[in-house]
Amino acid sequence: MLCENVVKKLNEQVTLEFYSSNLYLQMSSWCAFQSLENSASFLREHSLEEMQHMFRLFDYINDTGAQAHLEAIEKPPHEFKDLRQLFQDTYDHECHVTGKINELAHVAFMEKDFSTFNFLQWYVAEQHEEEKLFKSILDKIDIIGMEGRGLYHIDLEIGKMLGQNGPVADSNEGA
Repeated sequence: MLCENVVKKLNEQVTLEFYSSNLYLQMSSWCAFQSLENSASFLREHSLEEMQHMFRLFDYINDTGAQAHLEAIEKPPHEFKDLRQLFQDTYDHECHVTGKINELAHVAFMEKDFSTFNFLQWYVAEQHEEEKLFKSILDKIDIIGMEGRGLYHIDLEIGKMLGQNGPVADSNEGA
């Protein structure tokens, strides 16, 4: 059985992962509105990935005999200055999530909950990949620039990243 402090922190992370999913889905909508179809698809895919992260935590809590629960999910922003700001916000958000995962791993370790600590190592590695991914997008934006046809080329580059984050269920599956 998990200690109360670990359950509290795990449930906070569930809520944060759920928020991340909503954030990326909202960002996807902004991109679609801006006719950046590849960026919209990429962020929609990423939204589904974040939901999978949430379910993984949710199931772990329940599997250990504790009760997973969701807190209120904050409304994500829906307006962005430009695509660079959107991806800077994404990178900053992932850095925030990394900090929260590290705090959670620290709590599990201090509570001598080595099973949870071990479970969280997947998230530690995943956050490294997330930060690297969004930093690489910012680097591409800075190299290509957004003037002239730059935005078009950035959207094409982001499109090349689709499907590289692992399998995601088709939103039309079963329809």
